[in-house]
Amino acid sequence: MRRSIWLLAAMLPALAAVDGTVTNATTGKPQGGATVTLYQISEGGPEPLESVKSGADGSWKIDKPFGGRGFIQTAFEGVTYNHMLRPGTAMSGIALAVFNTTPKMGAEITVTNHMLLLEPQGDKLAVRESYFFSNPGKLTWNDSANGTLRFIVSKEPLAAVEVNATAPQGMPIRRAAEKGRGAGEMKVDFPIKPGETRIDLAYTLPYSSPSQFQTKFLIPAAQTMIAVPNGVELKGAGIKDQGKEPTTQASIFRVDAQSLDLTMTGSGDLSGGREEGATRGPEVEQIKARPYDKLPLVLGLAFAILGCGFALLYRSEARK
Repeated sequence: MRRSIWLLAAMLPALAAVDGTVTNATTGKPQGGATVTLYQISEGGPEPLESVKSGADGSWKIDKPFGGRGFIQTAFEGVTYNHMLRPGTAMSGIALAVFNTTPKMGAEITVTNHMLLLEPQGDKLAVRESYFFSNPGKLTWNDSANGTLRFIVSKEPLAAVEVNATAPQGMPIRRAAEKGRGAGEMKVDFPIKPGETRIDLAYTLPYSSPSQFQTKFLIPAAQTMIAVPNGVELKGAGIKDQGKEPTTQASIFRVDAQSLDLTMTGSGDLSGGREEGATRGPEVEQIKARPYDKLPLVLGLAFAILGCGFALLYRSEARK
């Protein structure tokens, strides 16, 4: 009998209701009419358990057996906001926040950093781009018609452009790159919420040495940097050589123009700067065979290289 009571008590947290309130962080008031969905994470991936609408006072409640591992997704004005749930955390009184949306990019929203990695190998040029958006305001920018990120691909890519977007405190999710208005222009529909949003691009262009790399930056960035592997020469107006990254010997360039017409010669990969017998860093062999595999790992390595480029930039500016 006691054992049965103990088992029943152990099951109660999983069977308890999940409840809380939705607050509009733009107005600071309770938000009614938001759609709150409880997701259970299982071996097959996220599974929606139940959806409810928040009341006029922002309150909501879901009476559904829940194992404690999942997340709550709140939909409001066409944008979703995720709140992770972990085993052992309270399932009652959960505070959810949403924001009003605007189709216009406010003056306070900026691209703080734009990073490019150009890696020519054989007859292909792997291009990686990363944009970091800063939104210090209390409105979510959501322009589904024109896209919140617009960029130029000067040549027809050999495969579809891969996009991974990461919302503030979120995980990378796959998005589609769609055709834009002008020649070579593409757009990404992803809301820019308050906080920092990162959008990563990866695509492959045809290449023969020497080759022209042309592009135009449709959204200005406070700082744009380009990295090319050891063995690759990059020349043209609008870029400033910042020196070599010590580990890989990648060349780092600061970009001072909105349009570029660069000449690229040679080929190389990020492992080209390793010395014999040196400790191996993150494996980059997959770039040559399948440029879209393990994108976060590749971009993480690119960020490390470009970070060294920033340090070189600051040191060179300090000497002036």
